[in-house]
Amino acid sequence: MKKIYFQIFLSVFLISCSNNKKSNSQISNNSYPVKLDSLELFDKSRNRKIPVAIFQPKSDTKINNQRVIIFSHGYGENKGGDNMIYSYLTETLASKGYFVISIQHELPTDDLLAMDGDFKVTRKPNWERGTENILYVLNQFKTTNPELDFKHLTLIGHSNGGDMTALFATKYPKLVDKIITMDNRRMPLPRVNHPKVYTLRSKNYAADEGVLPTEQEQKKYGMTVQFTPINHSDMDNDATPEERKIIMTNIEKYLNE
Repeated sequence: MKKIYFQIFLSVFLISCSNNKKSNSQISNNSYPVKLDSLELFDKSRNRKIPVAIFQPKSDTKINNQRVIIFSHGYGENKGGDNMIYSYLTETLASKGYFVISIQHELPTDDLLAMDGDFKVTRKPNWERGTENILYVLNQFKTTNPELDFKHLTLIGHSNGGDMTALFATKYPKLVDKIITMDNRRMPLPRVNHPKVYTLRSKNYAADEGVLPTEQEQKKYGMTVQFTPINHSDMDNDATPEERKIIMTNIEKYLNE
């Protein structure tokens, strides 16, 4: 009889541990209304303004170990407003419990993105600037919001913002837990075990040679390359409801792994 009671107790204990583990790693099971804030940071060392949009859940209760996502938009020809053209994604992530920071990387006074030459060379200054924007924003929020979980930071970026994301993970791998690029095409993805690297690919554009890992590299480093039926330019708010579902389903899966 004692043996039976012990087995029942053990089963209940293991189920409880399993549920606790799941709740700690999958905060996307919840759904919250979303609050939007905007902030303009200023990096004195570079004499540069960095506007950011903050998407966060409205919650009456504190979200313990709230995870942070920094999002970087695709190239917008310095016209501005790029913080909002991915709102389907950033708002959805915030509704799942994430603290989402969307950086406006382009200012009207910036040089336009290079459209010729070897892009790994001619566009590198743009990616470097974006990388320094991300680093500055990250350090500022570590100071102002120390309660957030920066140990599990995720970077997400589309197109040129994906190239910035890949470069940041290459330069500062210890600061990032995961990166998710949405059809970055120029900057090679880092071949590393950490951070974890995921990339969603479009149906109409191919990446430059060396950007994507080979099948052998994917297996060696645990990298994920997921092809989709979505056009490159339709990964922002132009995505249809079906396309948004594909993107969000994959991103949530990566965040929960």
